[in-house]
Amino acid sequence: MTDPAHSNATADTPDVRPIPEFAGVHEIWPRGDRLKAVRTAAERYRERFAAQGQVRAIKSFDIAAAPYPARFAFQGYSVNANPMISIINRMFVIQFDGFDGLLKTLVWEPTVAAGSAEAPFYNKLQAFARGMRAERLFVKYYNDPDKILPSLGLRNEDVDYVSFDHLHVQDVRMIMGSDKPIEGEAAPREPLFPNAKLLVHRKELGTFESMHPMQWAWYVERGMDGVPPERLEAFDGDVELGVGVSLLWTPGHTDGNHSLVVNTPDGIWVSSENGMAADSWQPELSKIPGVRQQAAFYGREVVLNGNTLEDSLDQYDSMVKEKTMASPSPRDPKWLQIIPSSECAPWKRQWPVVPTHSHGGLDYGTITSTARHGA
Repeated sequence: MTDPAHSNATADTPDVRPIPEFAGVHEIWPRGDRLKAVRTAAERYRERFAAQGQVRAIKSFDIAAAPYPARFAFQGYSVNANPMISIINRMFVIQFDGFDGLLKTLVWEPTVAAGSAEAPFYNKLQAFARGMRAERLFVKYYNDPDKILPSLGLRNEDVDYVSFDHLHVQDVRMIMGSDKPIEGEAAPREPLFPNAKLLVHRKELGTFESMHPMQWAWYVERGMDGVPPERLEAFDGDVELGVGVSLLWTPGHTDGNHSLVVNTPDGIWVSSENGMAADSWQPELSKIPGVRQQAAFYGREVVLNGNTLEDSLDQYDSMVKEKTMASPSPRDPKWLQIIPSSECAPWKRQWPVVPTHSHGGLDYGTITSTARHGA
């Protein structure tokens, strides 16, 4: 492992390596100098990361569409008639060579919709939508996370890691299991992926210990209660998981927000919920009314997903970090390969707040059974 004296990252497992290029950049002051340092560090790391190799396979799957206030999606810049839009949650299955030489499987964003509905914001919104008989206009279910791997010929027992960019609207008990029953249930929950550990930033875990009122509406109350500590792998800063896959600390949306970065035959892809569409990272190309004009007026190169704004300056810097890492798309080189983990739906009924460009899903390589864990 890299000498901790030269890195801002630590982890609970030797299989996860800190990324020294980003050491100390989030402490630089004043803020303009910090942004420059973040961009420069991302440029340096991008070169080294690209040379390390590619993931074995990555495939994405739509999980569910959920309602979302249009004013949050593009920082209030968009001009729209509809107050609500829908966003589509994605799950990724990634296989890569670990630093121990073994094939690893990571499941990124396996959202359980029933748990998300219990977050205070969505609980209140769902009750309102049912009262108006409008829920079906915004909600759609595509896949259950625990059914996806068997469809690929892989067992849920074969998953090594689970991770989310942050834990908004996640009932972790429904994913990682709990040693005591969830309210209203008779027995403790079994984990969806029995042998997996949750890779989670230490600051994100800390939020559950003492939540600020500005954070409360987006986290599931008691969503971590009874989750066995041995199911968690906490880390700090930026970390590499193996060949072609890293988790970059991208604070701002939440304190412990982190973004998935993978290297593929088409170059580097980044996934996060810092933005709601490709427009968010490249507003100069946006056709959504107001987005390009407002970004230009304020001299800003990114447009935030603005539901929380825990630290908008940090989130801005994090999105610059993401776009600096991403490769241009070979299908349309003017667009960077950034794919939101929750993306603004392209539905005509929420026009004009629809993505100017969507990369669709990711599909590289072949998912194979690791067959390391017992049946």
